[in-house]
This record gives sequence, C-alpha cells and structure tokens, in this order.
Amino acid sequence: MSASSRLSRIFRSSADIGYKATKKVYYYGFKVHAIVSDDGYLLDYAVTKASVHDAKETTELMANAHPANHYLLGDEGYLGKDLAFKLKQMGYKLWTPYRKNMQGAKEHNDHQLMAIRRTIESDFSLFSYYNAENNRARSLTGFQERLEVAVLAYNMAYCLERFN
Repeated sequence: MSASSRLSRIFRSSADIGYKATKKVYYYGFKVHAIVSDDGYLLDYAVTKASVHDAKETTELMANAHPANHYLLGDEGYLGKDLAFKLKQMGYKLWTPYRKNMQGAKEHNDHQLMAIRRTIESDFSLFSYYNAENNRARSLTGFQERLEVAVLAYNMAYCLERFN
C-alpha cells in the first residue's frame, strides 16, 4: 500500500487535494494560512483542507490577529475586489502585486513593497526548516501538536535572531 493511500485513509474527512502554484504540483493534505508581521513574526495561523483558497481565511485571521499595521501585503492569490472591500471595512488596506499581464502592472508593482514581500516569503520559507511542511503525523491531534511546535520554534528563532 502506498503512503498516499494510507494518508488518504487517515485524514479522509479532514484533508484533500490542493495545488502549490510556486512548485506547480498537486498535493494531498492541508494548507496553513498565516498572518506574518512585516518583519517576519508569525502572528496567527489557521489550518484548512489543501483546496481552500487563501482569500477565504484572510478576514477571519485578521479579525483574530488584529495586526497593528493596517497595510497588508499579499501575493497574487489575494487579488480580488471582494476581499479588498471586506478588509477595507475592517480598517485594513490590502496591497497585492498585479500579474505581469494585468493593465498597469509596471506602475503598481512598487519595488520597495515587492522587496518586503520577498523578505517575508524567505523568512516564512524557513518555517519548513522546522518540519511544518512534512508533518508526518498520523492523527489530527499529532498534526496540531507538531505544527504548534514548529510555530513555537520558528517564533523563538525569530526572537533570538532579532533581539541578539
């Protein structure tokens, strides 16, 4: 029996198939949606089935995290007038880069904001260093515990790096 068929039985009611655009691959499992401060601290997160779109979890995460900065940076997955409108009602301004083929992309895609986004993305990619991406748990409780340990280790390393 293959590993994917065992996993599909273990998490059948909780996980599903998602697409990772950056790596252009489909995967079975979960997706972590996170709010990260502009300097890389993980403020809050939610775990959903892999197929849940990033924008669906954003307003709930913002309501829970209450970040001090009212300017939000997102990637192209957060493009959309509905999300921008909902966040504006909550007091936040969302900036997402335009896709290259969109009208006004050159003017809109500010280099300084893109640099901040790259910094956050590279910091967040360190999260996988703490085995958050390949969790290997066999129960939802084990999955949650391992993810909590990864978040704690990531944020502790962040604090040690920043304040030492």
